[in-house]
Parts: sequence; structure tokens; C-alpha cells
Amino acid sequence: MPPWGAALVLLLAALALLGLLAPRLRRPGSRAVGDGTLPGTRGQDDDQFGNGREPLPGGCRLICKPSALAQCLLRALRRSAALEPGPRSWLCGPHLQTLCHFVLPVGPGPELAREYLQLADDGLVALDWVVGPCARGRRVTNAGSLPPVLLVIPNAWGRLTRNVLGLCLLALERGYYPVIFHRRGHHGCPLVNPRLQPFGDPSDLKEAVTYIRFRHPAAPLFVVSEGSGSALLLSYLGECGSSSYVTGAACISPVLRCREWFEAGLPWPYERGFLLHQKIALSRYATALEDTVDTSKLFRSRSLREFEETLFCHTKSFPISWDTYWDHNDPLRDVDEAAVPVLCICSADDPVCGPPDHFLPTELFHSNPYFFLLLSRCGGHCGFLRQEPLPAWSHEVILEYFRALTEFFRTEERMKGLSRHRASFLGGRRRWGTLQKREVSPSSSLEEIFSWKRSYTR
Repeated sequence: MPPWGAALVLLLAALALLGLLAPRLRRPGSRAVGDGTLPGTRGQDDDQFGNGREPLPGGCRLICKPSALAQCLLRALRRSAALEPGPRSWLCGPHLQTLCHFVLPVGPGPELAREYLQLADDGLVALDWVVGPCARGRRVTNAGSLPPVLLVIPNAWGRLTRNVLGLCLLALERGYYPVIFHRRGHHGCPLVNPRLQPFGDPSDLKEAVTYIRFRHPAAPLFVVSEGSGSALLLSYLGECGSSSYVTGAACISPVLRCREWFEAGLPWPYERGFLLHQKIALSRYATALEDTVDTSKLFRSRSLREFEETLFCHTKSFPISWDTYWDHNDPLRDVDEAAVPVLCICSADDPVCGPPDHFLPTELFHSNPYFFLLLSRCGGHCGFLRQEPLPAWSHEVILEYFRALTEFFRTEERMKGLSRHRASFLGGRRRWGTLQKREVSPSSSLEEIFSWKRSYTR
């Protein structure tokens, strides 16, 4: 771990242990968990969370528009052992869950095989294919078919977290072929031209998906995003619509109202920590970026909004306004065009996003049949940790959700096939009955029958 990382660990751990984080880091309008009520939802059960809210084990709620797929998902979640309440862990506080996820060292992790993909503008993105290890034996997810590909999109800051690697290992064990997408300049991917990927611009992801489809043309493709990386996934699904090649998607602690999130700011330890991480990651490219942005102002930024605005709005070649930037990068700008089921797993005590009534557009889940919200009482931001050595329960739920989707679509295809076969059979019987009637009808002449046979055989 670099020296700045160790210092950040000590700072945040000291604040957490002293109990200063709980009262100071709570966003306005949030409440502490303890009375069985989801923070930010007290008094709003009837209007925002009343309709379409289904109770689940562990105090979770599924918020969605009623549909056949929703019923299938609800049955799968009610059977899920991952949602069952287990022994209380010492990692029960939202800040400890979040800090363990973002700050603790990654550890050995899986074996990765990296590929660099050259884009249309000669930029580079990286794809890390997870090739091992698989300690407890590989399970078959789709019997008799190719293993599905699981594309994982990390957070927008480029940090590869413990939970992302844990999800990849669990998916590999369950029969998936995981691959991690890294943006330009992130996680060791070289920045070969002075262009970074804006917050919600899916153009690089489109090329990566096209390449993955080229390598695995017949394999189902599932996508999971983490935290702020969900903006990229939702933008991609909205722009591509039914041509996304994605079978199902899931977002862990997504940031859905991104502009408001930047403008409101985060609690100061998270704001400073994420900002410091981005400055250190881009400092190696300071010389290359001098021709496009004001690097001195960039590295003096005091907030995530100022950093984002300097990097992508106040450019030297093509400056734009903050409003115009979000017109092109809001992840929900084309959400009505999305044609892929999306499960969002969120926690009511998320210290990074804030309370549910502030950061969750509940009308989206009540009105759009493709979007499902699994809201838990606790879990922090991208945490959802359980006692070791169990993986995060969000990972188990996501893979169970993908399995339920696969079974649902397989059943739908089978029913459609039976309907087509039945329609064809009944159509054949109707045609045969018509032929018999024409042959015995006294008004039918041999010339008419011959003409019909002649035209039929051409």
C-alpha cells in the first residue's frame, strides 16, 4: 500500500473507532438505524415506498413495478439464503462496511490475464480476464451451453476494491467467465492520448462490449457495476436499448442522481479520500494533460465537483458549461430506452450516497418494468459484508438474480416455441379442412382445384 493509502487508513480508522463518524458524516435528512424503519422513508411509506414494495428476509425490500419477471425475482429472493439474517458481525456500522471495502488492502486476489483494446481514436482501455484460481471446484451455470461472460465495471475513480475481486472469484466458481473493464488511465492502463472518459460517456464501453462479443459470440453477457461506475453502465443500456447484447445487469450502491450528488458534496473524509485518489492517479499524466486542461487548477481542486468541472468542462480546446456536461452524461437521460432487466442493490444507511429519499428516484422503479430496487437496512456503500469467510451477500444475490433471469427467459422461449408449434399445428389442420371442403363442395370445379394446386406448387 502506498504511504498516502496507509495514512488514509489510519485517519479513517481512528475516526471510526472514536465514534466521530456516525454523528458528523450523516447527510441532512438521514436517520440512524435502530427502530426498524428505513432511514429517509419514515412517513413516506404510503407515497414513495408504499406501492410495489415487497418484504424479504433480513429486513430487505424489493421495490418494482408488478410483472411476471418481478414475481419470478421475488420468488428467487425469498428462497435466497444470502438474505437470511446471520450472526451479528463487528462490521455492522455503515462507515466500517464502507471503509473495509475501499481502504483495506486487496490481498492476493484472482489471477488476471490483461488485454489492451485499442479504440477508434487510438486510445486504450484494459480488460482483465479472471482465469483463476477456483479453489472449491467450478460449478456449471448453464448446463449444455457456453459459460456466460460477466463484465464487471469498477467505480469511476479507478480503484479496484476487495469486493470487486471477491465477486469475480465467486462468479468464476459458479461457472462464469469474469472480465473487469478499466477506463483510460485507470489501474495501470496507459493514457496514450490526452483524452479521459467522462462520467457517463459509454463510447469506450461500447467498443469493449463489441470486442467481448467477437471473442464469445454465443455466450450470454451479464454486467455488474460498482458505486459511481453504475453511471457508465446505465448510460450504455439507455443509449443502446435493445441492441446492448446484455442479458441482465446489476448495480451495487449506484449513484443515480449524479449531478445532485456532485453538487451536494460528500461527507468530508470520503470527499477528501476520493479526491486524493484521483489526483494521485492523474499526477503521472500531468505533462500530457497540460495541453488540454489547466493542470495547476485541477490539482488544487477542493471538491469532487471542482475536479470534474475543471477536467471535462473547462478544457482549453472545447469548453462547455456544467449544464451541458450533464445533458450528455446524466446516466438516466435515456433510461426509458433501456430494454434489459437491472437490479439495483442499495442500503438505507449508505454514507456516500445519502438517505434513500434524497438519492433514489423511486418513480423509476415504480414505473419502469426493467428496473428493480433491493433496499436493505444496512450495508454501507458497496459493503454488504458478512462474517468471514463468507462473501458479501450482495454477490450471492446478484448471481442468484442472474440465474433467475436465465431460467425465466428459458421458460419464456419454451412457451413461445410451444405457442408457435401449436399455431402451426392448428393452421395445418385448418388448411387441411379447407382443402377437404373444396374437394367435396359442389360449386368447386376441377379447373379451380387444378389452378389452386398449380399455384401452390410453384
